[in-house]
Amino acid sequence: MPSTPLHLRADGVSLSFGDRRVLTDITLTVPAERPTGLLGENGSGKSTLLRILAGRLAPDAGSVLVPGPIGLLDQEIPFSPGTRIEEVVADALAAAQRLEAELAAAGEALAADAGPAATAAYDDALAAAVLADVWGAPARAEQVMTGLGLAGVDRTRTIAEISGGQRGRLALARLLIARPATLLLDEPTNHLDDDAAGFLAQMLAEHPGPVLVASHDRAFLDEATRMQLDLDPSPQPLGETPGGVSAYEGGFSDYLLARYDARDRWERQFREEQEELGRLRTQVRDSHSVGHEGRGPRTEARASKKFYSDRNATVVSRRVRDAQRRLEELEESQIRKPPQELRFTGIGERRRPPSGGAVLAAAAQAEAAGRLAPVSFSVSAGEKLLVTGANGCGKSTLLALLSGHLAPDAGSVTVTADRALLAQDEAVDQDALVRAVLGRDAEEQQGDGVPGDLMGLVHPRDLDRRMGELSRGQQRRVALAAILRRPPALLLLDEPTNHLSLDLATHLEEAVQEWEGTVVIASHDRWLRRRWRGRRLELG
Repeated sequence: MPSTPLHLRADGVSLSFGDRRVLTDITLTVPAERPTGLLGENGSGKSTLLRILAGRLAPDAGSVLVPGPIGLLDQEIPFSPGTRIEEVVADALAAAQRLEAELAAAGEALAADAGPAATAAYDDALAAAVLADVWGAPARAEQVMTGLGLAGVDRTRTIAEISGGQRGRLALARLLIARPATLLLDEPTNHLDDDAAGFLAQMLAEHPGPVLVASHDRAFLDEATRMQLDLDPSPQPLGETPGGVSAYEGGFSDYLLARYDARDRWERQFREEQEELGRLRTQVRDSHSVGHEGRGPRTEARASKKFYSDRNATVVSRRVRDAQRRLEELEESQIRKPPQELRFTGIGERRRPPSGGAVLAAAAQAEAAGRLAPVSFSVSAGEKLLVTGANGCGKSTLLALLSGHLAPDAGSVTVTADRALLAQDEAVDQDALVRAVLGRDAEEQQGDGVPGDLMGLVHPRDLDRRMGELSRGQQRRVALAAILRRPPALLLLDEPTNHLSLDLATHLEEAVQEWEGTVVIASHDRWLRRRWRGRRLELG
């Protein structure tokens, strides 16, 4: 085994982009063989922290110690569109082949010279080869491709020729085949069905090194992780810069209960401290007499007025000093006010409904060759339809047909013109201002200069930021807000909970089912599917 412990560590990591602080004083440890969830609201810096831990980004302050090799799952597969699937698999296997060659070379060097340096080099090479299980790599490649639902995909196809979900699974497969010492995974289940998510959870449980997973998939985190690290704000003294990370034992459900309790304690402590501050400030201002408030100094008939006057002044002075001291101590140590969390306020008022009953009709045998098998169904005004099915069955293709972005190869599709699609891989103009993306009615200002309705999806402070400055989750919120501010008669949502926080995803699911308009959702989200109350269409 390696001579140093396989633990991931970060100490005092901070990073700013321009004048915007993204991470502040992040100190954490991820032990080996203990998969850990990395949590936080959209924009809290999860992806940024993973890039720092992977060595892709240098922090402004702090240090990291991460066992290598390091495998970072990017949101996009790091190969050109013309790369064949078999070439990606070969690239993953090359890591094992390289370690095996290094071990052979170290063995030859040891045979020629059994000195301490050669012995240490051989031990290190052997430990690295064992950790990566280089001898099991070919079998692991087939196991991973099957487990992630890629076994049936022609490996001579290029990345450009497969779906977005398949590209995401191929990027994950590449890491699992290579088996680096440390796995840093950013939203690994976005393109996984139930079986593939279960397979990934098992692979992470068996991984010998540190595993850190940034995900909003509650079911997966419950199944796959044993500790949670939360980047969201926690109670800190008012004079300190907000930052740090909170650690919670257990799965995601355990974290939720503990976090709710911690938030309640924070709010209660803040409230009690503010009440005590108010009381002390009043006491300092109003303490001018001995005894109970509102009473003058006690007197005795035969005592001199000066005696009581002097005694009153002394006691009052001591009381004021004590109250002033307690006030100063509490003002110095008081905790910061809990930040107001974004809360989804619901879908906006629907535009005028279309004439007639059906807002959508997919005629018999509508299909896209090689992407969607023939399908027939209809949806009437006000209905809610959930489209499910295994990866690659054509869920996104079906929504592309319904939205008009793709024409069917056979059959016909009739859809109301009053429709909008939230695509799974939404194109983002990186230079566009958030305010511009939200549309013309974002200029309808309230008295405080904030657009009339952001639905809890977009923070007012982000309105004049460029889209490229936002996280994927924040970009997703903006795209969703742009549609939902003036929702169409037919709302098409492709994996709408991807990249969204659990709280927002839950509220969005509830709002969609209660909304009066017509909705078609394509999703693999197990949490959404378990709670769905509308119609279902499963693609084979």
